[in-house]
Amino acid sequence: MAENAVMTEPSGILVLHKPIGITSHDAVYKIRKLYGTKRVGHTGTLDPLAEGVLVMLIGRAAKAAEYLVSDKKAYKATLRLGMTTDTEDITGTVLTRFEGVLPSDEEVKNAVCSFLGETEQIPPMYSALKVDGKKLCDLARAGVVVERQPRKITVFSISSEPCDTEGDYLLDVTCSSGTYIRTLCADIGAALGCGGTMATLCRTMAGGFSIGNAVTLEQLADITEEERLKLLLPTQSLFEDLAAVRLPAFYHKLCTNGCEIYQKKIHTSFELGTRVRLCSESGEFFALGEVRDYPDGSAIKAIKFL
Repeated sequence: MAENAVMTEPSGILVLHKPIGITSHDAVYKIRKLYGTKRVGHTGTLDPLAEGVLVMLIGRAAKAAEYLVSDKKAYKATLRLGMTTDTEDITGTVLTRFEGVLPSDEEVKNAVCSFLGETEQIPPMYSALKVDGKKLCDLARAGVVVERQPRKITVFSISSEPCDTEGDYLLDVTCSSGTYIRTLCADIGAALGCGGTMATLCRTMAGGFSIGNAVTLEQLADITEEERLKLLLPTQSLFEDLAAVRLPAFYHKLCTNGCEIYQKKIHTSFELGTRVRLCSESGEFFALGEVRDYPDGSAIKAIKFL
């Protein structure tokens, strides 16, 4: 049973399968009601058109969002060639329609593969990014277009398969956080010279959490409060990629009092800047730590108690 089940306020990680048709904010509202707490956040917005993994942070776990380690996400998307829209997906206003012969499957495959690796991407106007304190999507709806600076993204893997509908291709993408799949579809279409837009999107993995382990809102509504609590994963599951450092009782107490713990005292040798999971002597996770330089050498300092 997750540690949160015995707490007054629920706390932990819920892997939600967000359905098509609601915003991520809508999902947060529903989870607040189901778990009876206002402290609910998530690790990455999904548009109403998109479905799939939305990692929900409940209770104390919401404090961990800014320290997330794994930024890999995986998606399955439908690229529709031959048209462009102002939103870069099929919910937007059509801007252009291609009248020529669409590229061959091989040409599409080559174009798709050209986006593998580290590239730069210009965020879409219809996004939640802010410029001078205003969301780009709000500016776009008001008819205002502003210059956006390109951002570095990494596409770790990408493949395409033709669908039954001519001009539609199923993309399988694993990428860094901050990658807009809508924009990726538009950029592929531009590279092919025929235009492209995103027709469907499903996030299949986020931060190591898979859609195979996700639960739907309907499933949550149909079970008891106790069963919902059992679904919560411990907060430390967000940081499984980090090394765990068990502190003997003496150093545990020093750490919780805000003191740095010199590596030479606990026989560790992590590089400066390394983040670790700080655990009690029994192995219970209690804080994120970071290795920093001090006058007497490198030491681990707790940066967030969770």
